[in-house]
Amino acid sequence: MVQTDHVLLEKDGPVARVWLNRPHVKNAVTVELLHRLDEIIKEVDADPDLRVLVLRGVQNQFCSGFDLNELLGDFVGTTNAMDVGVLSAQVCDRLYSMNTPSVAVLEGFVTAGGFELMISCDFAIAADDAKIGDFHIRRALFGGAGPIYRLPRMIGLRKTKELMLTGKLLSGKEAKDFDLINDSAPADKLDECVEEFIGQLTDKSPFMMKLTKMAVNQGLDADIKSLMIMEHFAVGNSLQSADGKEGVQAFLEKREPKWVGR
Repeated sequence: MVQTDHVLLEKDGPVARVWLNRPHVKNAVTVELLHRLDEIIKEVDADPDLRVLVLRGVQNQFCSGFDLNELLGDFVGTTNAMDVGVLSAQVCDRLYSMNTPSVAVLEGFVTAGGFELMISCDFAIAADDAKIGDFHIRRALFGGAGPIYRLPRMIGLRKTKELMLTGKLLSGKEAKDFDLINDSAPADKLDECVEEFIGQLTDKSPFMMKLTKMAVNQGLDADIKSLMIMEHFAVGNSLQSADGKEGVQAFLEKREPKWVGR
């Protein structure tokens, strides 16, 4: 385990477990935390032995957003106020765009900046009693790392407005019904649910995981003809890849495939 003041990284076989580590303020985000998280995302994505990134917070709290003491002291009312939004957006976009699939594990408060980290992950699994929502409007603030472009693509415009304009918080169960997360479980069953879910990711070809995620991420951002061309290239790449050949042979030979990642 590699430890810094604000973030912990544990490499557990094919799983990178990344922990936000500021429990005294419900793992609130700081500039230092964002910079370290950005470094970790790059490190994980460059490691061919890591197949999935699991993001969560220590002591049963995900993240309550940006540390308001730092926000007030360093950014509110200053000429560099936009800087914190730019940095947050860059880190969240790196998380969203990384080749390695990511899973957010939600406990306690998942609000504001924590909410933005969650919607930047590919998947999210929550404790039934988690408290999940954008929340910015309750403090007359605006989220700068994804709600207006990631959230409508996930849950539609009306539900996005419901969360952003009311500042309401959803439980884990409600968030699942809202199509905001993939699954929820009682707190004492959360780890079991997470391990079962990530097991469906770590046994797949990392080459095809990268290719499929890249293609799906563009699925709502281009016209049909352009997407068809991208799809043709994806099919061609898969059929020419070593993993594609191995997947077909393993099926025909009735054995488990041995991926090489290319």
